[in-house]
Amino acid sequence: MSLVTSLIYRRRSRLFGRLVQEALALYGMEVPAAAEIGPGLSVFHRGFGTVLHPFTTLGANVTLYNGVTIGRADPWVPQEESAMRRVVLEDGVMVCAGAKIVCKSGVLTVGAGTIIGANAVLTRSTGPNEIWAGAPAKKVGVRKAGGRANRDAWGYLPAR
Repeated sequence: MSLVTSLIYRRRSRLFGRLVQEALALYGMEVPAAAEIGPGLSVFHRGFGTVLHPFTTLGANVTLYNGVTIGRADPWVPQEESAMRRVVLEDGVMVCAGAKIVCKSGVLTVGAGTIIGANAVLTRSTGPNEIWAGAPAKKVGVRKAGGRANRDAWGYLPAR
């Protein structure tokens, strides 16, 4: 487990929580204590520039690269008046460098095993094992059955 990942899991500590938040800030990461993080989180390149909204849920074995933003599409509206409820990344999701996942309303769910390409801007929910890229993000492919979210198993079939 990397130092950054270790800090993320310790951010809710009553004794050291504030200190951990400041240490994450030195890496350019903002991971609020309210964000729910499942086991097996992988953060590459120290997650520099990564920002998670407090109403974010990450499933098991999620992979985040640097510069990822997960948040609201209406930041000018006070949180209590926002139509956004939560962003959920299910198990095995990979979010590549610079990708933005922004929720307009309700719950935005990124399906299990989905890959969000570098610098993509995702504004809607996805199905499982899909590949999304572009700004705005569009489905560009699907992953082979049993594909894992890691760099050596990106098996995908072209979108139809």
